[in-house]
Amino acid sequence: MGLDKFGTEMTELLPEEPAEEEQVTAVPDTSSKHAKTGMIEGRNAVQEALRAGKPADRLYIQDGLRDPVIGQILSKVKKQGATVSFVKKQQLDQMSETGRHQGVILCCSAYEYASMEDIFRGAEEKGEPPFIFLLDEIEDPHNLGAIIRTANLCGAHGVIIPKHRAVGLTATVVKASAGAVNYTPVVKVTNIAKTIDQLKERGLWFACADMGGEVMYNCNLTGPIGLVIGNEGSGVSRLVREKCDYIVSVPMKGDIDSLNASVAAGVLAYEIVRQRMVKKN
Repeated sequence: MGLDKFGTEMTELLPEEPAEEEQVTAVPDTSSKHAKTGMIEGRNAVQEALRAGKPADRLYIQDGLRDPVIGQILSKVKKQGATVSFVKKQQLDQMSETGRHQGVILCCSAYEYASMEDIFRGAEEKGEPPFIFLLDEIEDPHNLGAIIRTANLCGAHGVIIPKHRAVGLTATVVKASAGAVNYTPVVKVTNIAKTIDQLKERGLWFACADMGGEVMYNCNLTGPIGLVIGNEGSGVSRLVREKCDYIVSVPMKGDIDSLNASVAAGVLAYEIVRQRMVKKN
C-alpha cells in the first residue's frame, strides 16, 4: 500500500554476455569502513568477496568496461540473482570511500534473505492468519529499515521486497531496523505483481496504500492480508495497484498531502492490528 506518490527510478541495464572466466589472484578488502557499510570496492576485493560467498545485493560497474575480469565478476553476480547497474565513472567516484574503485563497487547484503515458506511457517506457529508487508520499489534504506522494525513490532510475519530498483538488506537498513531483521523474515522476489498472484492462491487479500483510496477505518483489513507500500516518489506501480483487492488511505487533516513511506506503513499496519484485536475479542 503506498500512501502517496513516493522516488526516482534507476534504469537497470542488462550486461553483455560475460567473458570466459579466468584465474585471478584475489586480495581481500580489510577496510573497517567497508565492513561497516557492506560496500566493497576494487576488482580483486570484489572477486574475493564473491569467492567467499558474500551475499551480493547490487553490483555497480563503470559503463563501457568489458574485459575478462569484469566478465568473471558479472557471471558470479548473475548467478546470485543480484542487480547489475552500469553507471558513469563520476557516480562511482561519488560512491567510493577509498578512491580506488577500479570501475567496480559491490554492495553486499548484511543478512541473508528468507524464503516465502519461512513467513508462512511463522504464521502457522503463532496460530495467526498471515500478515505480510509487500514493498514496491522502496529505495531509501532508512525507510526500509523503519518498515522492517514496524513489521516486527506489529506482529507481521514477514516483509517482501523486489530484486530490482529497490534497496536490499544493507548495513544502513540493518541499523535503521534496530535489530528487527534478526527476527522478521525478509524475502526478495523478482516480481511483486506475480508474487501477489501466487499469494492470492494461498488465501491472502491485498490492501494497497494510496491517497485516492477508501479511508482505512471503512475497510475490512482482517484475515490473511498483504499490506502494499509504494515507492517514496512514484507510489505503487499501476500493475501492482491493479492486483490489489483494496485501495486504502489514511485520513489527513494538515496542509501537506503526503506521509513518509515508513510512517504510512506504520499507521496502516496498526489499523490492521486494531481490527484483528477487535475481531478476536
